[in-house]
Amino acid sequence: MLSLDKVFEAQQVLKGIIRETKCVRSYGIANDCELYLKPENLQITGSFKVRGSGYKIAMLSEEEREHGVIACSAGNHAQGVALAATKHGIKSIICLPGTAPISKVEATKRYGAEVELVGGCYDDAYARAIELRDEKNYTFVHPFDDENVIMGQGTIALEILNDLDDIDAIIVPIGGGGLISGIAYAVKQIRPSVKVYGVQVAGAPSMFNSIRDGKIECLDAVSTIADGIAVKEPGENTFEIVKQYVDDIALVTDDEVASAILALIEKQKMIAEGAGAAAVAAVMFNKFSLEGKKVVAVVSGGNIDVTSLSRVIDRGLLNSGRSSSLLIELMDKPGQLKAISRIIADCGGNVTGVHYEKGNTLHINGCFLRIEMETRDFDHVNTIKKALASEGFKLI
Repeated sequence: MLSLDKVFEAQQVLKGIIRETKCVRSYGIANDCELYLKPENLQITGSFKVRGSGYKIAMLSEEEREHGVIACSAGNHAQGVALAATKHGIKSIICLPGTAPISKVEATKRYGAEVELVGGCYDDAYARAIELRDEKNYTFVHPFDDENVIMGQGTIALEILNDLDDIDAIIVPIGGGGLISGIAYAVKQIRPSVKVYGVQVAGAPSMFNSIRDGKIECLDAVSTIADGIAVKEPGENTFEIVKQYVDDIALVTDDEVASAILALIEKQKMIAEGAGAAAVAAVMFNKFSLEGKKVVAVVSGGNIDVTSLSRVIDRGLLNSGRSSSLLIELMDKPGQLKAISRIIADCGGNVTGVHYEKGNTLHINGCFLRIEMETRDFDHVNTIKKALASEGFKLI
């Protein structure tokens, strides 16, 4: 049974396991509201997941502890289970999807778990974990659809309300729904006037679709850079809690998430994974009516693979007009590159790459020149394009 007493109990139980993450005021990310960040990316294991798994494992019976625990995860729950189990001297086996970032796989091993990689996504790893549970009699620690896990995640709400006593809304990313279920339940018991909004990515809208249609629905496939919330089907418990306590759910795109990751790095000096930046993306791109409000966005995790981070930054630069590419058709004669470079420099742009390409041009002596640039924004790009066109260069 859910109860506020269990959330407070979880807060006491977790004192030796988790780090209390203080809300941080953010500047320059959202202009229409007073934005605070709940930096669970700074949590031990780099994610909020250690809260739910830590409380769940602490509540196991002696018999369950002797059998050992098994879990499935896209990576963050795996690390939480591994750490909590190791602290209690319990054997842990984790099934991870084969697509999980290498950094998460290795971190899970370092926390003391045995890891089995499973082809496919989270739901495939879940099926394998259930198979092993039945075969070996392990205790299964569900990543989101478990009451103790949900109550453990609810401790985030207690910390937010303790830090800030006059907030208007909390924005929370949603995968299977455990995080937002715990937060929404606790918030609505203590301060029901506070709005709780959920965010999913457009490539994995399982809870969004289910709430919209009034029944649990399973997606055929998921595709998103936010691997931590790439879940095909919400839980039975979490669906009911979200339906009862969450005020609204919105979708963000991968490009919006990439822009949020970049904004957090530049404005806040904070690293977030895709799932962790989803709530910030919702604020940045006005998915909810937050004008003049005091808002907390939960940055749920920071375990992003370094190679993925570089690609996300590149995408974020492109999406914000900070990086751009022009393809120019021109006559292949001396001085053309010099003239183009002068125009771009006079406009304040910085050329970072030049590529000469032959192709099917109008003139037999024609060629293509691809110019890569650093720019301020899309208005700056348009200024450069107009300047090039005014001097007779043909932009493709």
